[in-house]
Amino acid sequence: MADPSFDVVSKVDRQEVDNALNQAAKEAATRYDFKGTGAEIAWSGESIVVKASSEERCAALLDVFKEKLVKRQISLKTLEAGEPQQSGKEYRLTATVSEGISQDNAKKVSKVIREQGPKGVQAQIQGDQLRVSAKKKDDLQAVIALLKGEDFDFALQFTNYR
Repeated sequence: MADPSFDVVSKVDRQEVDNALNQAAKEAATRYDFKGTGAEIAWSGESIVVKASSEERCAALLDVFKEKLVKRQISLKTLEAGEPQQSGKEYRLTATVSEGISQDNAKKVSKVIREQGPKGVQAQIQGDQLRVSAKKKDDLQAVIALLKGEDFDFALQFTNYR
């Protein structure tokens, strides 16, 4: 039988992000401090575009969106937002929701597991995820606890625990 293993991934439930975006758009349409500012938030291909008449309204609408993401248990580490840029009479802000673990980030996680994890635990990079395996399930649980305690600048989830 194969050794026990689990996968370290960085995935986002696209439907939950869409729901949070729709809630933020609805709030922008009804809130008194957004009235008359032309504030709107919507998908533009794979990115999210926030438009408003001032820099402050753009930032405020992004904060509303972040609040909605947190309520839906989506890590803010997956959201990469730029600065408001003036485009004609309005300000635009572009944000993206990142998924997958890059090679550099996978190497960081692998290094932490090698240096601080229990002996006999192996980490293999497989595309945009990391497979961690060991002889004992207790070692895998120790690695999960270790990774949850570390503060990476990207979101981690643990799947396929067997």
